[in-house]
Amino acid sequence: MIEAAPNPVTTVMRALADPTRRAVFERVFESKEISVAELTRGSGVTQGAISQHLKSLKQAGLVAERAEGRNVYYRAAPQGLEPLVTWMDHYGVFWRERFQNLRDLLKEIDP
Repeated sequence: MIEAAPNPVTTVMRALADPTRRAVFERVFESKEISVAELTRGSGVTQGAISQHLKSLKQAGLVAERAEGRNVYYRAAPQGLEPLVTWMDHYGVFWRERFQNLRDLLKEIDP
């Protein structure tokens, strides 16, 4: 049986579900560019673990990398958040409509 590829929203949500990975993404996002060694320093996480988190973030389209000699530098790819933003916008409309309906109903009940 062939499994369908996960949709982009699921991929982004899975990537950001892990608190350590979210912290790595936030550090990359706050930096113009940052190396694995810089991310590892002071993180309390091994370099191998940081590399695995970066791999997941890269697969989700949330970071991009640039090699320079033996070093690899990472930068945030904010456009990778677009599937999540679109998904949240969709449900934002849903909830705004529901709250407006509730307001209207409450006004009818208690004029």
